[in-house]
Amino acid sequence: MLKPLLMAAAIGFTVLSTTTQADTLRCGSQLISAGDRMFEVQQKCGQPISQDIVGYKETVNHFRQVDQVQVQEWIYGPNNGMYQYLRFEGGRLVRIDSKRGR
Repeated sequence: MLKPLLMAAAIGFTVLSTTTQADTLRCGSQLISAGDRMFEVQQKCGQPISQDIVGYKETVNHFRQVDQVQVQEWIYGPNNGMYQYLRFEGGRLVRIDSKRGR
């Protein structure tokens, strides 16, 4: 009974360790973080290897009006076998994920 539990835990750890999420990312001597604008990220990190528009997201502004913002994914890497996936919504960085391999 203990052996299957240990195997499941090991598999779960492996899956979790292949993808990590961070609030900041180091680009050379610069740091980027959630909330940064696209042009700031590009100034600090350079040109990504991939830039894709993945869709649009509806948001509600402080006047209760529905707006649509563009959602983009930028990919940097590999750096020591890791790729960084940056998600922008409305021109602002909202998430940084790191994954081994591609």
